[in-house]
Amino acid sequence: MNSHSEIKFPFYAKLSFLLISLTIIVFFIYIAHGIILPILISMLFAVLLRPVVRFCSRKLRFPHVLAVLTSVLLFMICISSIVLFVSWRIGDIANDWDKIQANVQTHYENLQSWIERKFNISYDEQLKYIQKAEENSLSKGASIMGNTLSSFTDFLMNFVLIPIYTFLFLLYRNLFLQFLIKIFKGHQQRLQEILVEIKGAVLSYLLGLMIEMVIVSTLTSIGLSIVGVNYAVLLGVITGVLNLIPYIGILVAATLSMVATLTTSADLSIIFGVIIVNVVVQFLDNNLLVPMIVSSKVRINALVSIVAIMIGGVLGGVAGMFLAIPMIAIIKVIFDRVEGLQAWGYLLGDDIPKTFRFSNFMLPRFDAGEEEPKDAAAEEPKQEDGKP
Repeated sequence: MNSHSEIKFPFYAKLSFLLISLTIIVFFIYIAHGIILPILISMLFAVLLRPVVRFCSRKLRFPHVLAVLTSVLLFMICISSIVLFVSWRIGDIANDWDKIQANVQTHYENLQSWIERKFNISYDEQLKYIQKAEENSLSKGASIMGNTLSSFTDFLMNFVLIPIYTFLFLLYRNLFLQFLIKIFKGHQQRLQEILVEIKGAVLSYLLGLMIEMVIVSTLTSIGLSIVGVNYAVLLGVITGVLNLIPYIGILVAATLSMVATLTTSADLSIIFGVIIVNVVVQFLDNNLLVPMIVSSKVRINALVSIVAIMIGGVLGGVAGMFLAIPMIAIIKVIFDRVEGLQAWGYLLGDDIPKTFRFSNFMLPRFDAGEEEPKDAAAEEPKQEDGKP
């Protein structure tokens, strides 16, 4: 028997190994998410800033350390500018607190009258329900305050650690690459292909998100300004930032916009305008911006995306939801390149054509998914060129 022959495991054994490995990884992330999530976010930011580092090193002739430091500082300035703008505009909203209270009281009284007419519940009964709810809220106030302070502390710590991690990942990039080469000795070609594809997928996804954020913020600001919403630019920026969280972020942003409208205007018709603006912007985003800008080299189907976002939210909150899509994209790249896992990579993917070419533009296909499944045997000759 040849000592170099590979051990062949049956399918059920491979499936068991895969499920056990995934369970251990998910459990480990759940236990140590406070440590792991900042590291993963820093890795994504390092991939995003790598072209900036290369530009500073090659074009501006900066030393490597100075190029990395400059890239991280520029990135931090951009993030800080957005945070300062939002904080400054929220301060303006606080100056209108008296008007906000008056409008809230008006809407509250109108809601009480509507409930009394529709459900025949008197004002006194409604007041009793509200007082009971307030008692329950006060009983949970201490725990909520503790969780809030803990979350704020974690945010400040991550705000300091993530730039440091990003700087170190960029600084020791070659060290990590050499480590992977030594670990997977004898598989350098496949490792290089996986790393190149992961870099392209993550970079195209993150750059697409940045462009999408700017466009969504601009369109939302213009739409809310036309409708007549106060602080339209602020709400547009918040919508663009929250849109970075797929599927969930836009719902939160729309809710915030409607709440802001209710607290700054007594006209309920503006609410419908806000809903229309968000629907139109999301239609353009999902059917034009995402296929044209955000679509990366690795496509993930919507079902897997939603499930991954839900799991990410359970494991790591908002940060986990943000990391869900790029992490699934990385997993798919690895599955596609590892023998025995290609079927799982195909399951994560999305081979349904979402666009068609018209002149020089890619337009959405609204009949996607109606085609009959293709014969796998018929596709085999197309893959002879070695392309994934």
